[in-house]
Amino acid sequence: MRVEVIVLAAGQGRRMHSDLPKVLHPLAGRPLIAHVLRTVAELAPDAIRIVYGHGGEALRAALTGESCRWVHQTERLGTGHAVGLALSDVDDTAHVLVLYGDVPLVRADTLRALISTDADPLRLSLLTARLEYPSGYGRILRDANGQVTGIVEERDATQSQRTVNEINTGILAAGAGHLKRWLAQVTNHNAQREYYLTDVVSIAGAEGAPIHTVHAPTNEEILGVNSREDLALLERIVQRRRANALMRRGVTIIDPARVDIRGDIDVGRDCVLDVNVVLEGSITLGDRVTVGPNNVIREASLGDDVTIHPNCVVEHAQIAGGCSIGPFARIRPGALLGREVHVGNFVEIKNSELAQGVKANHLSYVGDSTVGRNTNIGAGVITCNYDGAHKHRTEIGDDVFIGSNCQLVAPVKISDGATVGAGSTIVNDVPAQALAVSRARQRHISRWRRPKKDT
Repeated sequence: MRVEVIVLAAGQGRRMHSDLPKVLHPLAGRPLIAHVLRTVAELAPDAIRIVYGHGGEALRAALTGESCRWVHQTERLGTGHAVGLALSDVDDTAHVLVLYGDVPLVRADTLRALISTDADPLRLSLLTARLEYPSGYGRILRDANGQVTGIVEERDATQSQRTVNEINTGILAAGAGHLKRWLAQVTNHNAQREYYLTDVVSIAGAEGAPIHTVHAPTNEEILGVNSREDLALLERIVQRRRANALMRRGVTIIDPARVDIRGDIDVGRDCVLDVNVVLEGSITLGDRVTVGPNNVIREASLGDDVTIHPNCVVEHAQIAGGCSIGPFARIRPGALLGREVHVGNFVEIKNSELAQGVKANHLSYVGDSTVGRNTNIGAGVITCNYDGAHKHRTEIGDDVFIGSNCQLVAPVKISDGATVGAGSTIVNDVPAQALAVSRARQRHISRWRRPKKDT
């Protein structure tokens, strides 16, 4: 059976009060519609069609690389109109699943139940849910035998119909040929003057088509986003799910309500995440990694026994086992830290390789550099790697000692075993085992008086 998926993503989302198309607002670090497409990928459909309208160029740019077909809805005439546009070139023998770009938490197993391969080709399958407070949703109407007879939108419902707590999620599946025929009979005789996709239910029922309902296992799955409040609610749901998944894999999370996981995390054993940790992108944590409070880690790999002390930013970097980072350190893109490197408070590392045992414990900047084994970088040391037009590299060998408050003006090489005296500005290469000192001779001015303010 050929299965095609239609994702409706044309809505502007006026209640978001945003220039960004609603389906591009981020949830756990990815656009809402990206969550839907990731779930769709688990179904391995034969084709995906995305119906877009407002902000179409931004939407297409954000989903570059997705294997999908684009359908432009130039006029907002309702969900029935949108699905009809997408169906225009779908083969009648295909089975069609209709989803929404702003309903991101539905699970693949739930959708599989709607498109089971043994389904009657005439059957219309609906995903429904029961809500304690169903305000805002269309209600499922059933006859005395429990058979579905239709769906009524809340704004068009009678007072009695509004007491029904079984709601329509909008997600449905049907044979393409039948769905086309039913949509051709839908009118816009309603309060919104729109063509409702839900009207196909009563039309299909009148034809005698079997109407099958699948009840969502959890109400979380069917939640959509119409406002910033909705988005915040779903964010907490996703974050709790992800925190629970990590804890089941052996991670200690001090407070699951105060950890944000916005990517794909691969973790070892006995890791600890303290409060206000943000993990973004592709992250690898080895065994016994400890991430202290208030840390941001983005697109990074941390080896076994790494400790990230509080208030650090680590991004696009690789940190080998046994390293100690922070507090208040910044590890920038291109940083490669060998085993047992110590990077202390207010130290910044960028596009540099630090070999095993390097120590830079306070107030230093190391950029565009290669640093050898067991080298010590004192407080206040900076590599002057930018001349205003180009970046240059600094090469520092093994067992080098660089005293405090030194400037290393690249391009420059400091060979193995060299020592740089405190307060030096190094502009020439330093030979192995040499002491380099570059500073003015100290002198004293007798009877010096400090300037005083006029009284």
